[in-house]
Amino acid sequence: MVRADNQNAWNFSVNLWDVTFITLGFSLVSRETVIPVLVSQLTDSKLAIGLVPAMWSLGIYLPQLLTASLAERMVYKKPFIMYLSLVVERLPYLLVGLAVLAFAATAPTVALIALLLGIAVASTGAGVAIPAWMDMVAKVIPTRRRGIWLGLGHGLGLMLGVLGAWFVGRVLVCYPFPGNYARLFFAGFGIMLISWVGLALTREPPSETTKEAISLFRYLRSVGSVLKQDHNFRRYLISKSLVNLGGMSAGFFAVYGTELFALDGRGVGLLTAVLVGTQAVLNPLWGMLADRVGHKSVLTATALFIVLAPLSALLLHGAGPVDAHGGAPAAAGIPFWGGVPLGLLLVFVFLGAYLASDHTSSLNIILEFSTPESRPTYVGLTNTLLAPVLICAPIFGGWLAGALSYAAMFRVSLAFAVVALCLMVLWVKEPRRTAPRRLDAERPLSVASGT
Repeated sequence: MVRADNQNAWNFSVNLWDVTFITLGFSLVSRETVIPVLVSQLTDSKLAIGLVPAMWSLGIYLPQLLTASLAERMVYKKPFIMYLSLVVERLPYLLVGLAVLAFAATAPTVALIALLLGIAVASTGAGVAIPAWMDMVAKVIPTRRRGIWLGLGHGLGLMLGVLGAWFVGRVLVCYPFPGNYARLFFAGFGIMLISWVGLALTREPPSETTKEAISLFRYLRSVGSVLKQDHNFRRYLISKSLVNLGGMSAGFFAVYGTELFALDGRGVGLLTAVLVGTQAVLNPLWGMLADRVGHKSVLTATALFIVLAPLSALLLHGAGPVDAHGGAPAAAGIPFWGGVPLGLLLVFVFLGAYLASDHTSSLNIILEFSTPESRPTYVGLTNTLLAPVLICAPIFGGWLAGALSYAAMFRVSLAFAVVALCLMVLWVKEPRRTAPRRLDAERPLSVASGT
């Protein structure tokens, strides 16, 4: 028992290290602030801004079902995860920084393509690894410690990210374009390498059971039984899809504020600080709440905050809807702090609360719907089925912002979010209070030898 407790404490610590530093690295190249503003300097297209979260979602979610069957056959997941997370997930950030440095000033279209491709490759590396990674996490971290582990990891990373946001603002102001953005990508890559060390130190026990290999076609046919038999899981997928549709506006708030109020690099840095600071404070709190009452309650809060963020953005501009091509002058009397309107800072508080709750519970809840031997299938199925919505939602939002206005996009986002909140509250049951479904068509199991 003492040895098992020591092993659990070690794995909790090193995986906390991994999550903390990769969160800090991501905050320096934030997909909600830094990258959208960079894209807006490379092109006038609002659709291109929407492509950033779309490319991320395409890579991270679509491949997961295709690799879940492979993960279920592995006795040890860590070697597979380590290779992908280093070469495919982290390295592209270094290459994007080099491309921005070389091409952003003279050939911005080339830099934009390199940026989008880099995001796609990095997210694909993460997506391919996630079913195996989550199964490893389930082995090394107990159920009622996973919420605080992920929440604390994100929280610590984002507390450091508050200093990182100051660094972002200083770099954007003190160095000329495009060297300022390139430096952020280089710094983010370096910190992501530090996080990889924590992953490498994980002590993974062998899987007690693994599933026998079957053809991909037969495997894909078998996963249909999950949706047919597990009604609560199906309800969760529908509700979460609507939450993600409500989140279509998340990548546009920074550009909206920059265009409307002519924010400089310090303003972008302050928005980043508010975003990461909010997540830093709330991530551990969401984790503790999830461990006590379940992840469904936290994901209900996710839906609530993605209602409040676009609603606050709509109320921000007293003079009326914002024109998609630059906006009307800001209404008089709006209070500012640090060169940024307080109303816009409130939007980023709600956005940070949304992201924190989603990061804490959207993966962890999946592990509680399934039996241990089917965890990779549930993880892969969830994220693959959610992928089309996650890909299309920001593209649709970008089209709405360009063709109509930011206000129109915020209203549509708000409508989806309200429906999602109602469904999450009234329709989805907390899976921790129900027995995981053992599927009628489970594949044969084999006992792992551990060798």
